Amino acid sequence: MKAMILAAGLGTRLKPFTDKHPKALALVNGKSLLQRNIEYLQKIGITEVLINVHHFADQIIDAVTTNNGWGSTITISDETDAVLETGGGLKKAAWYFENETSFVLLNADILTNLDLQAVITQHRSSGALATLAVSVRNSSRYFLFDEAGKLCGWKNQNTGEYKPTLLNDSNTEHLQAKAFSGIQVIDTKLLSMMHQTGKFSMVDVYLDLCTTQNIMAYDHTGATLLDVGKPESLELAATLFA
Repeated sequence: MKAMILAAGLGTRLKPFTDKHPKALALVNGKSLLQRNIEYLQKIGITEVLINVHHFADQIIDAVTTNNGWGSTITISDETDAVLETGGGLKKAAWYFENETSFVLLNADILTNLDLQAVITQHRSSGALATLAVSVRNSSRYFLFDEAGKLCGWKNQNTGEYKPTLLNDSNTEHLQAKAFSGIQVIDTKLLSMMHQTGKFSMVDVYLDLCTTQNIMAYDHTGATLLDVGKPESLELAATLFA
């Protein structure tokens, strides 16, 4: 099984560090976020990893080369011409998963002790097109799932916006709101279903497909999860991850 780590973002919330460095190279107890995620994948035997790069791409490439991929075989997807967001980045890298049945996609700025093997096991047994790691926690945006754990929509808690637009407060009372954790297992069949082009988000892909395909939740509520997006979250990460 292969994986892709999304590391092309500008990391604006992590300024001033990201004024001179890519977010993926921010250090937690002497290890970069990128190294930690590569080692996280190694724990379940995933050692073939593609990383997309844009912001200070040369620094990520140098770090990977200098450290021999931290023991994994690393392939770079170069987005220096234009950052493509999560969906566009995956679509550009689709060739990498050509001979796979499924793969892992995760954000470089997420640190967790989530049992990734359990997500993969559920994904394979359910036959889902994609399985999204989610949890019950405070967030400004939520995926909405039915009782079976099937994705039905999305809501912006601050603005009241729903997607798809046919959803509203009155017809979503039965749905469970859960926050997305930036970790997902995807069937390669999904890659040919992405009709969007250029710069777009995986959230839009999932919401486009959920009316006809099984996009399922893996609820990891209770596991440690940290979005290392701000300087203060780096400090917290140092207390949670040795």
